[in-house]
Amino acid sequence: MIKLLIRHKRFLITAVFLLTVFLTYAINLRNKEHANPLERGVMSVTAPIAGGGAAVTGMLGDLWSDYVDLLEVRRENVALRKSVQRLNERVVAGNEAMMANARLKALLDLKGTLNAASLAVSVIGEDSSAWFKTLVVDRGSADGLLEGMPVLAAGGVVGRLVKVAPHSSRVLLLTDHASAIAAVVQRSRARGVVRGAGGGRCSMEFTVKDDDVKVGDAVVSSGIGGVFPKGLPIGEVTMVKKGEYGVFQTIEVRPTVNIANLEEMLVLFRQADE
Repeated sequence: MIKLLIRHKRFLITAVFLLTVFLTYAINLRNKEHANPLERGVMSVTAPIAGGGAAVTGMLGDLWSDYVDLLEVRRENVALRKSVQRLNERVVAGNEAMMANARLKALLDLKGTLNAASLAVSVIGEDSSAWFKTLVVDRGSADGLLEGMPVLAAGGVVGRLVKVAPHSSRVLLLTDHASAIAAVVQRSRARGVVRGAGGGRCSMEFTVKDDDVKVGDAVVSSGIGGVFPKGLPIGEVTMVKKGEYGVFQTIEVRPTVNIANLEEMLVLFRQADE
């Protein structure tokens, strides 16, 4: 037993010392007003540790608070971006609605000037090839449409129906090579036939050399042939050439309707009425 105590005497001495210190410290805690040397020593040792711990705790608290604030700012930024996106979408939709209303109002004004019944159609497709240039619209035979009916826009003549299905139709444009419309120069009454020249252009053929035609003259439908009513705008003369030989003039015509931007049109029931 004595050998065991001698072997572990350092451990025992240390344990006794710590126990003594602890008991002494605990007994002196009753004196709350005055600190003894032992308490002051303990306080001196533990104060820097406690201060460092408090500083670390405060720093960690600040970091956590900053992190929470950053998360909140991020959520607010996401919400603001979504709000701005929704507002932009509303602005775009509003502008689109205003432009559609303007187009439809112009179409309605045109409809009010016509003596024939008409049907509004919307472009739903485009078919371009080396030989034909057509637009596909959303109305067909189920709506009373027939092949050959004239098609107009707010600016004037667009073309005529060439293929009619129950719920869709194809419009052969006046700029297509297969298109031909009896026309007259509004100022001088010179007659001819407006044919498509491709590339968004037309030409006026069979106008004799002696007829008075000038650049800037308006070309309108003559009403001959019974397809297009008389006086519908077709285009404007952009070039006149009178050759030394031949009977006819060479006349280029720019359509009054911007074919590339068509969205809504009117189909006249003139043929059906006849």
